[in-house]
Amino acid sequence: MKLTGAEIFVESLKREGVKTVFGLPGGVVLKIFDVLYGEKDLDFVLVRHEQAAIHMAEAYARATGKVGVALVTSGPGATNTVTGLVNANLDSCPIVVFTGQVLTSLIGNDAFQEADIVGISRSCTKHNYLVKHVNELAQTIKEAFYIAGSGRPGPVLVDIPKDVSMAMAEFTYPDKVYIRGYNPTYEGNKWQIKQAAEAILKAERPVLYVGGGVINSDGSGELQSLAELLNIPVTMTLMGLGAFPGTHPLSLGMLGMHGAHATNLAVHNCDLLIAVGSRFDDRVTGKINEFVPHAKIIHVDVDPTSIRKNIHVDIPIVGDARAVLRDLLAQVTAMVGGKRREGKTPWLTQIATWESERPLTYKADAKVIKPQFVIDMIYRRTRGEAIITSDVGQHQMWTAQFYKFAKPRTWLNSGGLGTMGYGFPAALGAQRAFPDQLVVCITGDGSFQMNLQELSTAMAYDLPVKVAIINNGYHGMVRQWQQLFYDGHYSASRIECGPDYVKLAEAYGAVGLRATEPHEVDDLLDEAFAVRKPVLMDFQVDPYENCYPMVPAGGAIHQMVYEDPQPEAGGRPSTPKDTQKESISLA
Repeated sequence: MKLTGAEIFVESLKREGVKTVFGLPGGVVLKIFDVLYGEKDLDFVLVRHEQAAIHMAEAYARATGKVGVALVTSGPGATNTVTGLVNANLDSCPIVVFTGQVLTSLIGNDAFQEADIVGISRSCTKHNYLVKHVNELAQTIKEAFYIAGSGRPGPVLVDIPKDVSMAMAEFTYPDKVYIRGYNPTYEGNKWQIKQAAEAILKAERPVLYVGGGVINSDGSGELQSLAELLNIPVTMTLMGLGAFPGTHPLSLGMLGMHGAHATNLAVHNCDLLIAVGSRFDDRVTGKINEFVPHAKIIHVDVDPTSIRKNIHVDIPIVGDARAVLRDLLAQVTAMVGGKRREGKTPWLTQIATWESERPLTYKADAKVIKPQFVIDMIYRRTRGEAIITSDVGQHQMWTAQFYKFAKPRTWLNSGGLGTMGYGFPAALGAQRAFPDQLVVCITGDGSFQMNLQELSTAMAYDLPVKVAIINNGYHGMVRQWQQLFYDGHYSASRIECGPDYVKLAEAYGAVGLRATEPHEVDDLLDEAFAVRKPVLMDFQVDPYENCYPMVPAGGAIHQMVYEDPQPEAGGRPSTPKDTQKESISLA
């Protein structure tokens, strides 16, 4: 059966089970969009900016466990995808991004809207392709989906020249893929797993440290079974939140730069760290030579290049997190005769003491809205049953601290790259995947303005996302660092002339709500969650609230700062005098 390249493209996506594609058209991909016209088995979501398309595809993938898909044109359309590609690469998110390209005869001639997107994206994709002939297209698409979703997941880019989409070829879609040199290891080495099991049973102060790899592999069930069998506390990275229930007695929440007092001390003082699907990011480890000084380390990861990259480990195990946890659970179950360890061990008692010394909390205020209070109220209403997205900064850390994620794939945020503008389009991607699920984007006034144009997309596709804007009039985390480490020199961190978010929402046909005092928060959330429309909630919060605990840059994770330095007489800590006297209006 002979088909055009555009028809081969669409049929190949359908063979991969794709239901939704995010993107924006342009000249060199119009043949593909002509085939998509009237296509009943593929939904196309038209975004207002290509960066948003990639974030939507990322969130769709992370929320569903399937590969996300985006389609854009050449030149600026392709280059606008780069931030999303880097984001997906660092956060191990499986997406396939299709870009249009000029005619093959014009490549390299600086043709209109030509950009070497294969060269540009080489360092920020798991793999990329330039399709040079229509006969290669189906095979390339099959390989792209396989690479994106296998091993350590990641983004794959496929660049399709205009003439390839218009040419004709026989269509056959391959059943299997064989790529020389690419054979991910899923099953862990049995001897190393036995070594790990023996080390776990000998440990007196073990901690399970888990990351997004557990969620990617759908290994949360095995993780919980292992933790409960041996009574081992579990801490999660920012990307790993939800891999273990946040309300579970063994949950320590997030560790690292903004981890809780008890969590960071537990990690620092453990005698065995069992790392699963995590990569020892610098935000976790702090000062490398003081990280877990008393512990042996077991490291499980499907990506062999992640093991011993940042930290020396004693028992490395290359393999899929779920498969290795399954075998590890079977091994320790046999060793203990299936008998479950119960009760408060001395180790758990010590951790409970640390928790009581400095619980993760905040000071409520009757006059000004505290950001943590807003997140706490959102959690009280949803109890982990919503999908939560965030952008980057203070609001992201407060959400990680105060929202107890009950299930995997319900927390979508930008971890490795720290991308402002991620949260809102990510919420739209998740909402498209789950139309009947409550999706809440917790964002800052700085981050939201990066992709606020997607309000138009939300309205066009009936995506009733609730956006909670933690509006403090600053790039909050930048301001916090400037206060603490740069003598209060608030250089370019104040957000001047921010929009009226209520009017902005109404301009798009959405709902806009505002709270300026704590007693208004409850009713505002009730109203927002009751309506089936996109809602912008403008929470005007304390502009000087800081996010604690905090490990200063270069410090070890047990060297935490818990509160602002003592203020000078009559002013905020380290705040310039002209700012102290300034009356700040966020209305």
